Amino acid sequence: MKRNANWSLILPPEVRAMIMSLPERVLAELEEVRVREDRPLEVIFGGSYGFVTSEGKLTDLSSGAYKPNKEDCHRLLDLMTNHSLYTMEEQLRRGFVTVAGGHRVGMSGRTVLSQGKVSHLRDIAGFNIRIAREVKGVGKPILPYLLDFGQKGVHHTLIVSPPQHGKTTLLRDLVRMISSGEWCHTDATWKAMKVGVVDERSEIAGCIKGVPSFDLGVRSDVLDGCPKAEGMMMLIRSMSPEVLVVDEFGRMEDVLAMREAIHAGVSVIATAHGQALDELVRRPGLSELLTEGVFRRIVFLQRTKKQMMFRVFDEKKRAMLIDTVRGGARV
Repeated sequence: MKRNANWSLILPPEVRAMIMSLPERVLAELEEVRVREDRPLEVIFGGSYGFVTSEGKLTDLSSGAYKPNKEDCHRLLDLMTNHSLYTMEEQLRRGFVTVAGGHRVGMSGRTVLSQGKVSHLRDIAGFNIRIAREVKGVGKPILPYLLDFGQKGVHHTLIVSPPQHGKTTLLRDLVRMISSGEWCHTDATWKAMKVGVVDERSEIAGCIKGVPSFDLGVRSDVLDGCPKAEGMMMLIRSMSPEVLVVDEFGRMEDVLAMREAIHAGVSVIATAHGQALDELVRRPGLSELLTEGVFRRIVFLQRTKKQMMFRVFDEKKRAMLIDTVRGGARV
């Protein structure tokens, strides 16, 4: 972690020194750093959490933890917006900023409304730095079950899990393998496919000035910071993808764009928040796609502190794979 901690550069120097002084085992599994004004500095790692002292020690006692002050929070906001709040106005309105490397910083504070809708945030006093990880090979157990041998490609696939259970990390690795032709199956002999990625939150590719900072393979194209529905149509018109990839879809306009992509003969791989199938079928738009069997493969991820479970179902909800990987670190 210490060799790849560019995300920590957005922290005020004193706070960064505290975090980077934590034990290596904690840094290796670090998932979130939570900075709240006048409240204990918190870290989440390996499915657990703890507080950080001013000496960079981990403690279970909130009373002994360092409490970031107003100046710490102002400095963090300044660093993560690259000294220009104005240029980040749209992201601030949505409550998060994605920084170089695909790391997302969520924010809390006082909302300002305009015509009944959130205009922007002010008095920001809470930050949640979610650390993005590249885990090559995490998709190997799953990709063979997504292959469409009749069409020599991949099935329409929906990947489902609660937040922070590994959807985006798995999606990123699937993009890498599909666009590089790493099929992980002896009978899959076709070449690599063109993959178009609509990266609305800049988390899949972690683009810096349009160039992915994560390895997405050799035949991938990324639309960074683009709304999903519009981005899918743009990629179909301009980049002729064979596979389209989107993260955290679910709005009605996303569903309509996905139907257009499917009618154009493009395979779609998408993710959505959820825990069970009966929860998904209650969502407008998504329920129709599931009822119609549009998604030929549905992948569920579930993480506990000690293990990660993969479950793959076909369009008739029949189980194809139930596998458990020991070690509960986020994938």
